[in-house]
Amino acid sequence: MDKLRRTLVAAIALAPLAARAQSPGEASGYSALKNDLPVETPGKIEVAEFFWYGCIHCYNLEPLLEKWVPALPADTQFRRIPAVFNERWAHDAAIYYTFEVLGVLGKLHRSFFDAIHKDRLKTDNPAALGEWLTKNGLDVKKFDDTMKSFGVQSKVRRAAQLTTASRIDGTPALMVHGRYTVSAEQGRTREGMLQNAERLVGVVRKSLPARK
Repeated sequence: MDKLRRTLVAAIALAPLAARAQSPGEASGYSALKNDLPVETPGKIEVAEFFWYGCIHCYNLEPLLEKWVPALPADTQFRRIPAVFNERWAHDAAIYYTFEVLGVLGKLHRSFFDAIHKDRLKTDNPAALGEWLTKNGLDVKKFDDTMKSFGVQSKVRRAAQLTTASRIDGTPALMVHGRYTVSAEQGRTREGMLQNAERLVGVVRKSLPARK
């Protein structure tokens, strides 16, 4: 926990304060960032979801994302960013990135969500988490070692920086190409959030240089 605390404090301190959102655009359905944040895949329009495993609204959005993401245009890339607002969220972000590093994220992401919201798994209970990991075919020691690794902690630190820089105040939230954010309130409904993101993808597409 001490390592996670140091990671979180450092991430928030390093977050670029210039990337502040303008006044929330409740009427327009989005907020615009004053400075673009970096995207992960060059040549693609990026849609990122900030989420937390403990968020029931993120859990309820998941079935829609499972249908929506595969239908995105070929020039659009989706990624998840585990939001980090405090040590508890940093802990779950580390779990997410450990799944990713171990190559089991696609298999366990939804199952982990289900375990939390259906079976009341407490992710900060080491015994309960260890039991769940074992049932799902993971070695607990390897998982713990990976979770504490420099690679995973660097990813958590970066997620914390992006959470702060995006100026979101809750989850779920969508960020389009590091330029615009859509909160649940701005979307009004889960479907509305996705529709607003689609509209912003179109706006970004028009602003990019034409591909030859």
